Amino acid sequence: MFIEKEDLGSTIYDYQIDQITEGDEGKVDQAINAAVEEAKSYLTPNINNKKWLDGRHLYDVENIFNKTGTDRHTLIVRQCATMAKWYLAELCNADFIYEKAKERYDRAVTWFTKVAKGEINVSTLPLLPRDEDTAGEKQPFEMGSRAKFNHDY
Repeated sequence: MFIEKEDLGSTIYDYQIDQITEGDEGKVDQAINAAVEEAKSYLTPNINNKKWLDGRHLYDVENIFNKTGTDRHTLIVRQCATMAKWYLAELCNADFIYEKAKERYDRAVTWFTKVAKGEINVSTLPLLPRDEDTAGEKQPFEMGSRAKFNHDY
């Protein structure tokens, strides 16, 4: 897994996790997996959509999320932990502030969206190699006209 239960300690206390999940590790794993999948969905380029070929950075998502331990990007780990906390918060009425969890989740989603759109560049994340499908030289739209109409048959 890209993040573990121990990584959630930067966003939520262990006793809160245990109280929310009633000791069910499966619920923690489900929240973590959902957060990682959501993060991946923001960073995965859609090369079938021409707007992704506008020259923005295309991140190597599999490389980013296959890392473990200290090889992981710390900011990505932190954002994923924040998102996992939100998924856990949906289950509970524990003693942490729901609005604060929601606000931090929204900030994490906004951050991932800005990275995906190229508004924020994370220089330490691996990029996909550019090839004819991801060259970035294509424009997000094409211009042209129809062939000239001719009345001659």
